[in-house]
Amino acid sequence: MSQLLIGNKFASGRHSRIYRGVYKQRDVAIKLVSQPEEDGDLAALLEKQFTSEVALLFRLCHPNIITFVGACKKPPVFCIITEYLAGGSLRKYLHQQEPNSLPLNLVLKLALDIAHGMLYLHSQGILHRDLKSENLLLGEDMCVKVADFGISCLESQCGSAKGFTGTYRWMAPEMIKEKHHTRKVDVYSFGIVLWELLTALTPFDNMTPEQAAFAVCQKNARPPLPSTCPVAFRRLINRCWSSNPNRRPHFEEIVDILENFAASLEQDPEFLLSYTPSGDHTLLRWLPKCIAVKN
Repeated sequence: MSQLLIGNKFASGRHSRIYRGVYKQRDVAIKLVSQPEEDGDLAALLEKQFTSEVALLFRLCHPNIITFVGACKKPPVFCIITEYLAGGSLRKYLHQQEPNSLPLNLVLKLALDIAHGMLYLHSQGILHRDLKSENLLLGEDMCVKVADFGISCLESQCGSAKGFTGTYRWMAPEMIKEKHHTRKVDVYSFGIVLWELLTALTPFDNMTPEQAAFAVCQKNARPPLPSTCPVAFRRLINRCWSSNPNRRPHFEEIVDILENFAASLEQDPEFLLSYTPSGDHTLLRWLPKCIAVKN
């Protein structure tokens, strides 16, 4: 701790504060979690989440995952140190844009970064469980990194969502209902994030979080897709946020779809605007004829 210099606070959560700092001459982000003295159960939960987050971060290494630097446990304060990303959160960036204004090639690039990070995370058997624009950070060249693993878990140990504290606006219906869940909850949240990228708006911004949760579960509500949303994205989003987890694609397929979009866009800059669905839903129909694909 003697080598850690703590600077200005730039973000805060329900039980944490995040500061910019320097550790061994490296710019870092410092997350401080304080245990409440008056609530023993909450203190124990925060300690468990801290231990879990450090254990998960320690094993992760990917260009689209936040880099872990170190941690310190001195109750009642816990400290997690990660790389500092000057671009801030994706949510902050989107809220600085005009609604529905992000160029489609940038939407695609950001979506691919997120999907690559999530594919890696799932390949390690880890569920994020709180995927949202606030937990996606921007680095150099608009590279997105998945962050905040405080309520993540190994899929083999997740169980039910009983007592779970996620974020309702991005949360899959099976989690809201506190049912057993799988990695498909992250796919649902990715669908909401993809909607955010296209609209630069907050999902269900005319509702309280509790109202949004009720609408999603009881009325199968979803944020409205703008009429300008390309059909290719519309189809992917509708699959991702399906109420049936089994109908949601895995991130392997999502990455394939987005990479095919990118290849098509490179050949035809108007691809996403000109694509119209045919009777066949296969990826081959999404590609221009000049791109070679495997049969």
